[in-house]
Amino acid sequence: MTPVLSIEALSAGYGGRMILQDVSLQVHPGEIMTIIGHNGAGKSTLLRAIFNLVPARTGRVLLAQRDVWGLPSDRLLMAGIAYIPQHRSVFPRLTIEENLQMGGYLVRDRTVLAERIDRVLDLFPILKARAGQFAGMMSGGEQRMLEIARTLLQDPKLIMLDEPSIGLAPKMVDAVFDNVRLLREQGKAILMVEQNVKKALSISDRGGVMELGTLRIQDRASRLIDDERVARLYLGKR
Repeated sequence: MTPVLSIEALSAGYGGRMILQDVSLQVHPGEIMTIIGHNGAGKSTLLRAIFNLVPARTGRVLLAQRDVWGLPSDRLLMAGIAYIPQHRSVFPRLTIEENLQMGGYLVRDRTVLAERIDRVLDLFPILKARAGQFAGMMSGGEQRMLEIARTLLQDPKLIMLDEPSIGLAPKMVDAVFDNVRLLREQGKAILMVEQNVKKALSISDRGGVMELGTLRIQDRASRLIDDERVARLYLGKR
């Protein structure tokens, strides 16, 4: 199967300091790959570097075998790479429906956009029921759902999620991970960075362990959960 995303020897950093060192990985259609690691390991920098938000970079980024290296972020979004950052990105003073309209600004055919909005509202009934509510009045988990729904309007091939469960109540964490599963069922490729290691790996197909800017381990998620090194360092097991 042709990978949606291929990263080859990606190094990246800021101010002359390289944080990532020769990272290579692939993500396939309908697959969730989760990157875990301690704070400062370079996980978020990896996503930002793929999306061309890091000033110093070397390597290659391929989307469905097309070289997208050097494309600005808006062009990457049009090409099929979506990035949902760690910090909330909704427009708090706009309604849910208005946020969705803003999210579809690159969809030039208004009929197509309307159909896609109807489709995502069917996928997220809570958003449909509260479409006229200001986004800033929603809980953190609900805002994360809105970000995911808004991202789907561009019909991306790859969705990158940076700490989707951060700061959420346990019930909303489960809901957000259910949404990530839903994306996989739709055939999307998912590259996720997550600190909630056990829950993230439990829904993932593959995973990687990043240490000091290097991707040390890549394996099936089920094997990583049972790996003695991962269990000791990231799952709190002895």
